[in-house]
Amino acid sequence: MSPPGRPQGESRRAKPEGTAGNPPGRPQGDVRSAQPDRHPARLADRDSESRRLPRRHALAGLAAMGLVRGWPAHAESPASSPAAAGPQAPTPLLPEGSAVPGGVAVVEVAARSTARPTVRHLDRPVMVRAQGEAWVAVVGIALAANPAQTHTLEVHTADGATRRVPFRLTAKAYAEQRLKVAPKHVELSKENLARYERERAHLGGVLRTFSAAREPATLRLLQPATGPRSSSFGLRRVFNGQSRNPHSGMDIAAPTGTPVVAAAAGEVIDTGDYFFNGQTVIVDHGQGFLSLYCHLSAIDTARGQTLRAGDALGLVGATGRVTGPHLHFSVYLNAQAVDPALFLPAS
Repeated sequence: MSPPGRPQGESRRAKPEGTAGNPPGRPQGDVRSAQPDRHPARLADRDSESRRLPRRHALAGLAAMGLVRGWPAHAESPASSPAAAGPQAPTPLLPEGSAVPGGVAVVEVAARSTARPTVRHLDRPVMVRAQGEAWVAVVGIALAANPAQTHTLEVHTADGATRRVPFRLTAKAYAEQRLKVAPKHVELSKENLARYERERAHLGGVLRTFSAAREPATLRLLQPATGPRSSSFGLRRVFNGQSRNPHSGMDIAAPTGTPVVAAAAGEVIDTGDYFFNGQTVIVDHGQGFLSLYCHLSAIDTARGQTLRAGDALGLVGATGRVTGPHLHFSVYLNAQAVDPALFLPAS
């Protein structure tokens, strides 16, 4: 994780903004308010008393928007589904490999004929999955990683041996935006800075969660809300010559009240109302694979609740330090914010 820095500034009207968890704190909210979603396949009636979407209807709504593959656009029962549709191609298990800063490196670490090894990177545990005849480490790469260096995994095998497996990164240039604004728009008050520091420490601990016993069925995700996706992951803003932390997630433009669903099955490990993030939910999918949902207008889940993919967890809003309603969506692997687009169906 990149070293702690000054809180980011983020706003078209030059209000401070930032990233959530890189270090944890502030997703940037520079998304223009979207027009109300009038698509006929809405995920749910947002005025429903429970606000909880059945999994099948949630997935059907996303399928109608072209966001989920292999799921009918209407929530038929199995008996009513067309038999002539034919078999669907299996959903890939692993995310799209992209060994770049802010990406995911899939590195072979042992033969499948041996017991599953444990792997660490930068002294943090890393997910290990089966792929073909090999065990592979699925490694989240920090945005601050240096692609000119050789990176190393520490592999511990069942016989007690330890070995190092090197891997290389490819450079990737992320966008940069330079702005000159009045200092009052990017500097925090003493009280707000103290609150931010407390919340950053708390969120940092949450995002380092590694549940070894919980193994995700897939690392492919549902888009958690309907709406256009931004490609702002990794965007760095420079205010008055001072660089801020890069944007650690994807922004999905949607009006207030749009349902937000769990991108994959998991357990809710944190909810809260944070200075920059606003109302936030964090879901643990297992083995260091987490998703984070920010700026919600309502939270419809609770810490400790188990969610299935497509279960409702909240509503899009504009809470925290943002300029308009949208969903900030982040994905973490081994405590590193990685590009959510690598885990989602093509838009």
